[in-house]
Amino acid sequence: MPTEAIQGILLPFWGTLLGAACVLFMRDRLHPAVERILTGFAAGVMTAASIWSLLLPAIEQAQALGRWSFMPAAAGFWVGIFFLLLLDCAIPHLHRDSEKPEGPKTALKKTTMMVLAVTLHNIPEGMAVGVAFAGWITGKQTITLAGAFALSVGIAIQNFPEGAIVSMPLRAEGMGKWKACYYGALSGAVEPLAAVLTVLAAGLVTPALPYLLSFAAGAMIYVVVEELVPEMSEGIHSNLGTIFFSAGFTVMMALDVALG
Repeated sequence: MPTEAIQGILLPFWGTLLGAACVLFMRDRLHPAVERILTGFAAGVMTAASIWSLLLPAIEQAQALGRWSFMPAAAGFWVGIFFLLLLDCAIPHLHRDSEKPEGPKTALKKTTMMVLAVTLHNIPEGMAVGVAFAGWITGKQTITLAGAFALSVGIAIQNFPEGAIVSMPLRAEGMGKWKACYYGALSGAVEPLAAVLTVLAAGLVTPALPYLLSFAAGAMIYVVVEELVPEMSEGIHSNLGTIFFSAGFTVMMALDVALG
C-alpha cells in the first residue's frame, strides 16, 4: 500500500486520539450545549462527505450505464443502511445520556457499552476513507489523492470532538483520566482497520468500487439520522445543533471541492 494511503488512513484516528486527550486537561464533563454543537458539526461533516466524496463519485464511475448510472449508488447505499442496522441490532451498546442499552442483553459494563456505541459508528467512517484511497490506488479518475485526503481530513476534524465526547463522560462516570483517554482513543482504532480491509476488498474487486463508495455513504447516513441528529436535538430546545450541522456540512463541502 502506498505511503500516502497509509498516512491518509491514519489521519482520522489521530483526530480521535487528540480529542480523547482533552480529558487530561479539561473539566470532567462537557456542557450540554457544547456537546450539541460538536455532535451537530460531526453530523454535518458526515452528511457532506457522504454526498460529495462518496455518492457523486459512485454515480460518475457508473456513467457507462447512462440514465441508470444511479443504480450502483442506490443499491450500495441501501446495503450500507441495512449493514449498520444489522450491527445496531447485533452489538450491545449504550448511547450517551441513555440508561437503556440497545442490542442483545449482555453483562457488559456501562462504560464498555458506551465505547461500543461510538466504535459502531466509526466503522463506516473508516470504510469511507478506505474506499476513497482504494479509488485513488486503482487509478479511478473521479477520485484524486487530494480528494481522498480531503475526506480523511474532514473525518479527522469531526473525530476530534467525538473523541472528547467519549472520554469525558467516562471520566464523569468515575474512570481515571488516563484510562478514559485510552478508551476514547480505542473507540477510533476500528477506523484504520476498517479502512485497510476496504482497500484490500476494493483491490480484489475493482468493478465493485461504485458499490463500496455508496455502501460507505449509506452506513454513514444511517449513523447521522439514527444517532447524531437525535443527540444534537435532545434536551431544552436549541438551534445550536442545526447551526453547527450546517457549519460542518459547509466545511466538508469546501474541503472536498477545493482539494478534490
